[in-house]
Amino acid sequence: MTGSEGRAPCVILNAPQLAENIGSVARVMANFGLSELRLVAPRDGWPQERAWASASGADWPLDNAKVFDRLEDAIADLQLVFATTARPRETRLPVLTPREAAGQLSTEIAQGQAAGLLFGAERAGLETEHIALCQAIISIPIDERFRSLNLAQAVSINAYEWKMTVDDRPWVKFEQNVEAPADQAMLMGLYEHLEAELETAGFYHPPEKKPSMVRNLRVPLARARLTDQEVRTFRGVITALSKGRGRVLAKLAEKKATESGDKG
Repeated sequence: MTGSEGRAPCVILNAPQLAENIGSVARVMANFGLSELRLVAPRDGWPQERAWASASGADWPLDNAKVFDRLEDAIADLQLVFATTARPRETRLPVLTPREAAGQLSTEIAQGQAAGLLFGAERAGLETEHIALCQAIISIPIDERFRSLNLAQAVSINAYEWKMTVDDRPWVKFEQNVEAPADQAMLMGLYEHLEAELETAGFYHPPEKKPSMVRNLRVPLARARLTDQEVRTFRGVITALSKGRGRVLAKLAEKKATESGDKG
């Protein structure tokens, strides 16, 4: 999905310095569904093998990267460009958080506009003349005591916020691994098993409070939405405890009988 196709913003790196940083940018782009990378006057030329090594397998943004000599050429086909900078500049442009920017990008792209996210060089960021070519500034709200972000971090924050406008659900495989809650019949079996053992143990005291005590036990168990396996585990625990109580009572009876025999 590329910005020129109107489906996702492209990422534009103006005068990037280190191949490793370009590779790290490609990696986070791939993490969050961005694929079009544009490089403006990379310091050490292009391509650079170290970029692919740093991408850790996220090769497609690098394989298809477009290289330009001038920023003006890199953004010529875009209708909307946001500049990411950590420094105040002498420009009267809207200033957005990454989340606000992602929302606006999503709206504009849905209307068929081609858009891009512009990032400056590692050492100095974007100059005022670069920002003047854009429609808004993205400012990441970070702690004033240390405002330095590396290039890939800045891209990842913006790419994440973009991804949240497209798909804000956890990875589907995580959801598929979650078991469905147990049905009411399973839960009633657990309630009755627990309550019967508590009755045997003399838990309901005074007897007139038993109905409210039963409710107080059932409510948190119902709220937990236990799975079938969890219900079976709890019932196994109750069974183990009840058998343990039986063994204790048997030992007490045996001890009492032994003591009675000694006295005789």
